[in-house]
Amino acid sequence: MFRREKRSDGGDDDPNLRPLPSYSLLYSPPLVDWHHHLRSPSSVADLKFLSRIAAETLRRSKPLRYHIFCTDQIVCSQIIDLENFSKRLEAFYTHWGKHKSDLWSSSDAVAIATPPTSEDLRYLKSSALNIWLLGYEFPETIMVFMNKQIHFLCSQKKASLLETIKKSAHEAVGADLIIHVKAKHDDGTALMEEIIRAICVQSKSDSPTIGYITKEAPEGRLLETWSEKLGNSSLQLTDVTNGFSDLFAVKDVSEVTCIKKAAYLTSSVMKNFVVPKLERVIDEEKKVSHSSLMDDTEKAILDPSRVKVKLKAENVDICYPPIFQSGGQFDLRPSASSNDEDLYYDSTSVIVCAIGSRYNSYCSNVARTFLIDATASQSKAYEVLLKAHDASVSALKPGNTVAAAYQAALAVVQKEAPELLPNLTKSAGTGIGLEFRESGLSLNSKNDRLLKAGMVFNVCLGFQNLQAQTNNPKTEKYSLLLADTVIVSEKPPEVLTAGCSKSVKDVAYSFNEEEEEEPPRVRSDLNSTGVLPSKATLRSDNQEMSKEELRKQHQAELARQKNEETARRLAGGGSAGAEGRGQVKTSSELIAYKNANDMPFSKELAIQVDQKNEAILLPIYGSMVPFHVSTVKSVTSHQDNRTCTIRIIFNVPGTPFTPHDANSLKFPGATYLKEITFRSKDPRHSSEVVQLIKTLRRHVASRESERAERATLVTQEKLQVSGNRMKLIKLADLWIRPSFGGRGRKLTGTLESHVNGFRYATSRPDERVDIMFANIKHAFFQPAEREMITLLHFHLHNHIMVGNKKTKDVQFYVEVMDVVQTLGGGRRSALDPDEIEEEQRERERKNRINMEFQNFVNKVHDLWAQPQFKGLDLEFDMPLRELGFHGVPHKSSAFIVPTSSCLVELIETPFLVVTLSEIEIVNLERVGFGQKNFDMAIVFKDFKRDVLRIDSIPSSSVDGIKEWLDTTDLKYYESRLNLNWRPILKTITEDPEKFIEDGGWEFLNMEASDSDSENTEESDQGYEPSDVEPLSASDDEGNDSESLVESDEDEEDSEDSEEEKGKTWEELEREASNADREKGDESDSEDEKRRRKVKALGKSRIPDRRDPKGAHPKRPKFK
Repeated sequence: MFRREKRSDGGDDDPNLRPLPSYSLLYSPPLVDWHHHLRSPSSVADLKFLSRIAAETLRRSKPLRYHIFCTDQIVCSQIIDLENFSKRLEAFYTHWGKHKSDLWSSSDAVAIATPPTSEDLRYLKSSALNIWLLGYEFPETIMVFMNKQIHFLCSQKKASLLETIKKSAHEAVGADLIIHVKAKHDDGTALMEEIIRAICVQSKSDSPTIGYITKEAPEGRLLETWSEKLGNSSLQLTDVTNGFSDLFAVKDVSEVTCIKKAAYLTSSVMKNFVVPKLERVIDEEKKVSHSSLMDDTEKAILDPSRVKVKLKAENVDICYPPIFQSGGQFDLRPSASSNDEDLYYDSTSVIVCAIGSRYNSYCSNVARTFLIDATASQSKAYEVLLKAHDASVSALKPGNTVAAAYQAALAVVQKEAPELLPNLTKSAGTGIGLEFRESGLSLNSKNDRLLKAGMVFNVCLGFQNLQAQTNNPKTEKYSLLLADTVIVSEKPPEVLTAGCSKSVKDVAYSFNEEEEEEPPRVRSDLNSTGVLPSKATLRSDNQEMSKEELRKQHQAELARQKNEETARRLAGGGSAGAEGRGQVKTSSELIAYKNANDMPFSKELAIQVDQKNEAILLPIYGSMVPFHVSTVKSVTSHQDNRTCTIRIIFNVPGTPFTPHDANSLKFPGATYLKEITFRSKDPRHSSEVVQLIKTLRRHVASRESERAERATLVTQEKLQVSGNRMKLIKLADLWIRPSFGGRGRKLTGTLESHVNGFRYATSRPDERVDIMFANIKHAFFQPAEREMITLLHFHLHNHIMVGNKKTKDVQFYVEVMDVVQTLGGGRRSALDPDEIEEEQRERERKNRINMEFQNFVNKVHDLWAQPQFKGLDLEFDMPLRELGFHGVPHKSSAFIVPTSSCLVELIETPFLVVTLSEIEIVNLERVGFGQKNFDMAIVFKDFKRDVLRIDSIPSSSVDGIKEWLDTTDLKYYESRLNLNWRPILKTITEDPEKFIEDGGWEFLNMEASDSDSENTEESDQGYEPSDVEPLSASDDEGNDSESLVESDEDEEDSEDSEEEKGKTWEELEREASNADREKGDESDSEDEKRRRKVKALGKSRIPDRRDPKGAHPKRPKFK
């Protein structure tokens, strides 16, 4: 539908990520009046409509590598993230001032010129600065940073976008942003001279030092003119590349998130597309060229849905064309290319594959080497490379030098295979981010820069030009390469591409297993299914089975560790993390009046309610007797004709379900009034009295309950309000769960971050909640994807009060779209402009809210990174939706999602937050063939806690849950039935020694019990006739059982034996009665007689079931 055309204006009028040339329409769908929209784009709705149709058409067409320009007919809707811009501009100026003399070459100003766009893949620091600072690449734009001014020279449309950041620039660094708009056919000379004069004025020098990026040669008329102006001026030019390298080295939270998404896409393409593709090609012996594999893999990266990755295609790109190499021609540089030769996969061949993808311009990389029928020397070389690569990754710790990574790899090779040292690559990789190779962060032996948390590296290590012992020219030379994307953190380094395995078992393929020479040994020529292999097969044909075996081995090790840990904990006299159960609390002494004089005076002997003293006064024998309202258990009224009856029942000692009262202990011999009834002829007064008593009783009970709950609260530190000491971090218009309650309309509030905690408050003075940082156990940020709300959730160490509710979970959320839908209006077409505009507004609102929450989270992360909060180990965790599953944790079905440290469900109430470190074991119940769903029982290390059950999980999720549990080092078991866990845990805690002696948790191991039963069955089935006469199966049946073991000779002697055994029912019953009479046991129940009758009948029918040869039938098996 679209044709690519060349632009005549140089393509500099619109900012975007890697712009493309514009497109013109060649064909119009018949249902759309394209001429109307193209001829008179007079309204915003029309323009959005055209933009939507164009974007949808491009999305359905062949995936393109680059993003798209906004043409002149379509309004450019890009916006700059002002908070991100302010934060990073401030970071840039701070870094410049701090390292001005060493990294920024004492420059008075920094001038960055971005060249025109190019369809070639290239990485420029000028473009990286654009994206890092502004969020987009601004081609053919000159930026000059000075102490008090920032100058931009660009086209009109870029200028209109930059106008929005003037205020933010001044607030962030106190600099005025000045924009110089270049006319379309102007070379900008006058504007450049104006900028140079401003540099001299600002620096108060005739020859100030100006920093620029030396390695970026000027391209295009504008940049060439600028370069010529700088060269002919009195300015002193100096290189500031090192300054930008150090500035970009440490990534913030949003940058790390982009890199993680890029790495997830990269590893998914390798795991779910490249590896299956190679296996299929090799197994079917197809001829496929390297370049063809490259093209197919590039399409998979550009269309994430092909590998089941939920990323938008317009946000992803490739880092470089995917590299496939085999057949003796290897180049381990990222600049290598895939040739047109066919993939070579004969014996002893090696296949090297490297792919890199970008998300929002942030790069990631992974490389793997696949071995086909590897020789011993090839296998050894790969194992050494694997160890060296792991050592290099482990050395990436804050405080180490960058050179430590390469030195660690060097030490492993020196120890394991010193003969391979000359073949080792000269570095172990480079830093990675907006640039695929960040200068100054090369992992070589000479780089003495210190590693910092937040740095990201492409750890790439290999052996090149190794010699194989073969005469085949395509396999005599080979290379090995491994690469992963790794984040440096305070914890062990995080390998982002670990989802794509590089273990020997998963990359080594055996193509000619039947030709392998093995020492003579006794073995079966059949495989497990009893079928001879028909052709050469791949070792990884059983890849799923091998993963299952690895998981079983890991689970077996976890079982051993878990049993040892449980034994140590039980031997210590308790379970870790035990919070204990709440003890019964006694109420305080109930006093309505201290003396009789305090009682209110009453002229009439009628029931009265004293709300001030929380008492009821009852007329008894002519006197008003007071009772505290807490002693009332219930009050009811009943009307019969004209008479009303009021019945009051009191709490008395000894009554079931009555709370313990201190008064019963103080007066053990007292007599208590249990019930009293009054009659009245005034129904209005009766109902009024009953209502007052109930209302007062409810109020007092609620207050006492709240007071009891508050008494159990742990005292929290007081919130230190930030005031003017720090810039306030806040998020407005939030709802809270649980709500404050009370009467009146619910109000939204504002969440503010202060010195040592958060404060949420509405416009009502009594609606306020303080959450201390020290009390936060887990913090979660869940943006709206398929849900209607974006939320922040805090799971606390100790309970706090929200209103009058005691809770450990507090959530703040915003509804991103209206849940209510108008039913009265007619159904509108999908192409209705109003419908499209409404959808666009909803998307913009959702994206805006998600961005606001993300900015708040980023700022709080920066606050938590300060030294005083290091010990709290606080960070916002995000649910991993791709690992989620449906289940019923409470009463209704919900989507339960794991995070890095928890299992959560944060949408439905009550919330579910399970800390993984507190889990002892997980038992998957009702797992078996034919079951549509199963249950999960989570047993905590604190055996006093009730076992958490998540019911009705679809059986399709069982494999994913097992994989997740195994990767998080949680031991799981499977059972076919639901277990009653309360007596099981009680037995364990009462006799822990016996529990350990009996194998610990292995009583849950269904596979072990199955294998035992299978061994028993196999021994029964393995019986073969022998010369020795078998013995009877049991001694209980006496001589009757001899009929089951007869020789063939007895059968041939006579046919009378058949008739003898075929006794009638009456004869069998008579014999049984006589036998019982002799034993003196004639009092058998009818069930016992019926059991013996069936047993005898079974014996009498056995000969009839034999086969013609007289063989005994198989024994029935019971499972």
